[in-house]
Amino acid sequence: MSGLFLSKGLFPQEFFRPTVEFLVRAQQQDGSIPWFAGGHADPWDHVESAMGLSIGGEFEAAENAYRWLKNTQLEDGSWWAAYRDGEVDNHERRETNFVAYIATGVWHHFLISENQAFLREMWPCVQGAIEFVLAQQSPHGEINWAVNADGEAMCDALVTGCSSIYKSLECAVNISVQVGSPRPIWRDARQALGEALRKKPERFDRTWESKSRYSMDWFYPVLTGAIPPAKASAHLQKRWGDFVEPGLGCRCVSDEPWVTVAESCELTMALLAAGDHARAVTVYSWLHQWRESNGEYWTGYQFAEDLLWPDERPTWTAAAILLAADALTEYTAAHRLFKEVCMLDVDAAKILPERSRAQSL
Repeated sequence: MSGLFLSKGLFPQEFFRPTVEFLVRAQQQDGSIPWFAGGHADPWDHVESAMGLSIGGEFEAAENAYRWLKNTQLEDGSWWAAYRDGEVDNHERRETNFVAYIATGVWHHFLISENQAFLREMWPCVQGAIEFVLAQQSPHGEINWAVNADGEAMCDALVTGCSSIYKSLECAVNISVQVGSPRPIWRDARQALGEALRKKPERFDRTWESKSRYSMDWFYPVLTGAIPPAKASAHLQKRWGDFVEPGLGCRCVSDEPWVTVAESCELTMALLAAGDHARAVTVYSWLHQWRESNGEYWTGYQFAEDLLWPDERPTWTAAAILLAADALTEYTAAHRLFKEVCMLDVDAAKILPERSRAQSL
């Protein structure tokens, strides 16, 4: 199928139900969500998939996914880079943006479910994760991308990774306020990180080749709010021709003839954040030609070879499809998460989010 045009209030539940069921089937008994059957799970993509479950109304499954993270969290608040079949699959490093993303997922779930007890249950886990991440922040504001197996800092920073952390810090601050334990120092750390992303490009890609050829480095600062809406549209327009292939989607890398579904979904949300609703609807409409009848989506399409590649239909791609659909249709109470920066005032009375319209699809 192609040409699915979504707008406010028009979330096609029947169409997306197989995609939600794919995520439910993929979840392991321990709560982890691997990329696909027999594959590994990593903390970031696992959280992405859990958010897809929340959008689909599968609250118990989503909460089990977050409890898997709680149960496997290391003493220092982190997680290893990958897990498989209940065991650590990659002992080489612990990536800061992977670790921070639990805050985004837990806050997303709370916005939809309004489950205050679950938020309080997860608070120590989120707190530990954020403290681990902020221990890797330099005086310049950027955050080291990882620590190695021995816990030593791997001293360089990624634009995409730090942008993701920027959104996670927003969510972590909101969680801290909501549970009555505000962390002003996290706000300060987020502000310093934003300043680095906006004004200190020399603090990124210091020890390796620039990642600017990757589309995520282009749109992630918009997606996560590091680049404000007033400047977001011009920022996206500047490299639109480098990354967007009309009728197909967003390239993963500017110099490769390969569009990827997840990046295209994230670009859709970045366009919404920039106020470009028309192009967001258009980009998203292209992506369903890469959908199978069972609701799964291919990772991407190599258009020079006319080849679906790689031979994978990952859970996190399906979840990205659901996140973008929610952002376009305003289906759940979390639809604004990647379109706006919304931070709770430390001194404000706690106000529960609006009642979610999401039901089990």
